[in-house]
Amino acid sequence: MTDFSRIGVAVIGTGFIGTVHVWALKRLGVDLRGVLGSSPERGAAAAAGLGTESFDTLEAVCADEAVQAVHVTSPNHLHFAQVKALIGARKHVICEKPLTLTAAESAELVDLAEKSGLICAVCYNTRFYPLNQQARGMVAAGDLGDVRLITGHYVQDWLAKPTDWNWRLEDDKGGALRAVGDIGTHWADLTSFVAGEKPVEVLAELTTFMTERQKPTGPVQTFTEATGKTETVSISTEDSALILLRYASGARGAVTVSQVSPGRKNSMRWDIAGSACGIEWHSETPDHMWIGHRDAPNQILQRDAALMNATGAAAASLPGGHVEGFADTFFALFRQVYGDIDAGARRPASTWASFADGHFEMAFCEAVLESSRQGAWVKIGG
Repeated sequence: MTDFSRIGVAVIGTGFIGTVHVWALKRLGVDLRGVLGSSPERGAAAAAGLGTESFDTLEAVCADEAVQAVHVTSPNHLHFAQVKALIGARKHVICEKPLTLTAAESAELVDLAEKSGLICAVCYNTRFYPLNQQARGMVAAGDLGDVRLITGHYVQDWLAKPTDWNWRLEDDKGGALRAVGDIGTHWADLTSFVAGEKPVEVLAELTTFMTERQKPTGPVQTFTEATGKTETVSISTEDSALILLRYASGARGAVTVSQVSPGRKNSMRWDIAGSACGIEWHSETPDHMWIGHRDAPNQILQRDAALMNATGAAAASLPGGHVEGFADTFFALFRQVYGDIDAGARRPASTWASFADGHFEMAFCEAVLESSRQGAWVKIGG
């Protein structure tokens, strides 16, 4: 494995996902220079628990010549200004999704990234479950024949109660779309990656089941239930979405997105039906992929490099039977991104999501929102 210890890295954000980034970076072996929290005090406290140092300001991160790459895991509304400043400071950027709050902002970042020559990635980590790479290779090789239907869901339950709270519920922090922006874009990116094409039109219905929630007066970590004093606030962001999709090839799709489905902790599923065979994958059993046939027995492929195509085998780190899960996808993603940083440019075989991919997801979100308002099909980016 390449020695990444000479690459200095900082992480902005010390919540749940920022911590996951730090774990993966330590495993990768980069030179973790420190973290930036929402305040110097919170940053210092988090840094102590993570075994690293802390920065007090974004300006300090930008000015540190030992920092070559920065991970942005802050709340969504901060991404645009932070990423713009980091590119201006000549830092490689790995940004959590969504890239920005609007397509206009993401388009500007795409332009800045392309002109900079820097490595600029969006953290759509689910591409890096090895069997998703396997599936992409199968579609590209023609194993499925013509892709006809792309269906599935991404459903969770962590916001199912009116007392559940997170900053993503507030549209000024998370964006006009909550469930779609937070997890629906993961499904849209992953299925586009696997199928080799992005949707071009959407028909969407958005629903807010709880128009009022109890907001804690103090801070709450992601995936934890609020306790203590609260205040009643109005909610405009959606709890769920039903979305139909059209693709330029003639393929059709449908996805259900929800953050209020009891018992579904983090369930992302896709099913792709081709003219020759079908394939299905589920995030809660990530080391197994179903392969369906009309005239032969169906199959279950367990992740094992010896049984996989070259694309899938290259993404696998552990022997078959040793499950590679959520945290492993960040390691695999960062290993590829930092390999490109080390090489000085994106290599032909790299499969991480670019800022252009992140911009598409913002255009997708805006089309979903407009479709829900109109009750009609809307072209993405149209």
